[in-house]
Amino acid sequence: MEFTELADYAIPAGTITEWIPSVGPHASTPVLAGWQPDDRPTSYVHEAHLRDSLKSPRQGRESWLGAAFDIDGPLDKRAFRRAVLAWIDRHESMRSHAAIDVVDGELSRVTAAEGTVDVWQVEQERCELSSEVLDHLQYLFDEYTSPLAWPAYAFVTVEPLETLDTGKVTVFFAADHSIIDGLSTVLVAHEISALYAEAVDGTAAALFEAGSYLDFGMSERRMHAELEHTHDAVVTWRRFLDADNGRLPAFPLDIGPPGSGDTPQGGLTDWIFDAERADSFSVACRKTGNSMFAGLLAALAVAGAELTGRTEFRTITPVHTRDQPHWASSLGWFVGLCPLSFDIADAESFGAIVARATQQVTATKPVARVPLDRVFRALGASAKPRFVVSFMDVRFAPMAERWDAWNARALRSKQYDHDVYIWVNRTPRGVNISARYPNNDIATAHVHRYVGTLRRILDEVVDTGTASLPSMVSSGPALHSASFVPTPTNQ
Repeated sequence: MEFTELADYAIPAGTITEWIPSVGPHASTPVLAGWQPDDRPTSYVHEAHLRDSLKSPRQGRESWLGAAFDIDGPLDKRAFRRAVLAWIDRHESMRSHAAIDVVDGELSRVTAAEGTVDVWQVEQERCELSSEVLDHLQYLFDEYTSPLAWPAYAFVTVEPLETLDTGKVTVFFAADHSIIDGLSTVLVAHEISALYAEAVDGTAAALFEAGSYLDFGMSERRMHAELEHTHDAVVTWRRFLDADNGRLPAFPLDIGPPGSGDTPQGGLTDWIFDAERADSFSVACRKTGNSMFAGLLAALAVAGAELTGRTEFRTITPVHTRDQPHWASSLGWFVGLCPLSFDIADAESFGAIVARATQQVTATKPVARVPLDRVFRALGASAKPRFVVSFMDVRFAPMAERWDAWNARALRSKQYDHDVYIWVNRTPRGVNISARYPNNDIATAHVHRYVGTLRRILDEVVDTGTASLPSMVSSGPALHSASFVPTPTNQ
């Protein structure tokens, strides 16, 4: 599933209906409305996001993730309403709101029980142009998904114009990042489609049980309440920060000076492998006894060395924290961050670099179990991510094989930061790469150049079984496919 901004999705012209959750809008008190005090704390990352949003001029605007996908038309609005309500009852995080008191800074939460949430069905005027639909969606999602208010999410359906009717209705969903992560977005299409089919004709949705993200936050707090300075996570992050004067790693190439913060970032997205070539790259990596992710990191490191002459590769990467079966189908921000740093100087082959990447991931991945915000609190430090590389293999997500037929896409809001994020997703269709970066000529040219170099290296590995290394990396003999020692593998 591609991960792009809303503007990159093929939005149809048509009739818009907004589906906005509501709890007791006419009640005189929160309790009478259905809200009940809830002493469960947020996860660490949720709290940090709330505090950052309060300090930001944008007040949490444009920090959403989402999804777009097609369902069979014509739209049965009663059935769709039942599907959304069943989905809200399924996920407790969608019936809860956490807030921070602006005076004393205290964190509090209220939660509504199952069956107490209603959905406002707001019919909009028919839009003759897809650009009108885009503008409406952009405004709605930017303004109404703030973590500082409830609901921090919304659904929209678009019924296409009769002249363009393909028998499909497009569903759009957006939620603030505090209550969903990247994996959550790929679950939404399946769950809503299944619940809608159940509401239409009784076909059992057959969804797996989903644990509550609120319980996860409580468990996380209990686990990391005490964090000594000698803890492995604290020591690892301190060394990682010290290597760059207290900062997190930057993109290897120049991305220009920071702007005013008013210009949205630029972006790119492309399919770098079809399914067959993705399998070939994975096999090449596994013949060295390593993973596809390690092979990707190795290729990123080689690309950086080739373009900059520097052999040390440094980045941070998200790692999911869904460590129990009941979190697999949950919606929430189940993500930790892993520091990665390895030097490829004097590597005798691309396979040796893949092995170095594996060693670094193996050594630091456990660190991601400890929330970075908790580590920063222990260190008395703070730093913003500047270069992030994310990899997800979502081939085995529920109904992933239907994503192309559903025209399914994961979405992200606009961003205005001075950083570079790269997402690589392996899907049943192949491997997609997406990136966002400052919208200036220097960053645009350098990020495109970096991604282009990465693609050439990846293609070389697929075509030859290995990759040539820049002169500053290896002074050994020319490389060939024998650099990889074949080992049995069950992909």
